[in-house]
Amino acid sequence: MDAAPLAEAFEARRARLHAIAYRMLGSLTEAEDAVQEAWLRVSRPDLDPVRNLDAWLATVVARVCLNMLRARRARAEEPFGVRLPDPIVTAEADERPEERALVSDAVGFALLVVLETLTAAERLAFVLHDVFELPYAQIATIVDRSEDATRQLASRARRRVRQAAPRPGDLDRSRQRAVVDAFFAAAQGRDAEALLAVLDPDVILRSDGGRRRPQLTLTVRGAGAVSRYAVPVPHSEIVPVRVNGAAGALILVGGSPFSIMAFTVRGGRVAEIDGIVDPDRVGRLAAGVLGTS
Repeated sequence: MDAAPLAEAFEARRARLHAIAYRMLGSLTEAEDAVQEAWLRVSRPDLDPVRNLDAWLATVVARVCLNMLRARRARAEEPFGVRLPDPIVTAEADERPEERALVSDAVGFALLVVLETLTAAERLAFVLHDVFELPYAQIATIVDRSEDATRQLASRARRRVRQAAPRPGDLDRSRQRAVVDAFFAAAQGRDAEALLAVLDPDVILRSDGGRRRPQLTLTVRGAGAVSRYAVPVPHSEIVPVRVNGAAGALILVGGSPFSIMAFTVRGGRVAEIDGIVDPDRVGRLAAGVLGTS
């Protein structure tokens, strides 16, 4: 394919390729890097003509992401424990087309957290087959496994992912918001009874403070334990936002972004709370909502 038509075709598919990379890597900046690296690979003048451009470009991006995942784990980049993926943070009434592409296919934040626990090969097999419908035979060439082994990779990943799959009734955003609002009202009012009522008994709280706030990196399980951590930050403001399409919150302290909170609501109660309090990441991820990008 000539350079100009290839560049045009690549740009037309960039949003889809970025969505693949985001699900694979859980990082918005790394996803952008992966797509750019894929372009450098496919834009060589000596490449033979391609019959199925969509499948070919998805394969190239997947190979780049697989290498990045393996390199990340080899470097052991998460020495402080919890490392939450990047959320897509949007204002309640605002969601740009490129953001809709990233959070489509019900890629809730809880699903991204589960994907982080998979091996690189499991993650790739699940994302490419179950989300983007690539055939197992094609995926097998990427992970260097047989087709049957690739099916098993996707099957193992699928079993893990089902635990994070939302029930139909839990997808209603107005119901999600009502539950999240009830959580904050109980926390601000220091109403322990109301807080326990809105928390699932087996609720899990994950907090990622990054390298600058390692003391805030933790995992807490159980309604009683989580309720003790639900203490408002002094002089804070709660800004309702969507986090990967679901009800969430951006916490401002003194007008500056302090944390991003993602909530998973199941059966009318808060089942998971994921908070990013790494100052560098919070500022970058909240920039679009605050108009500072």
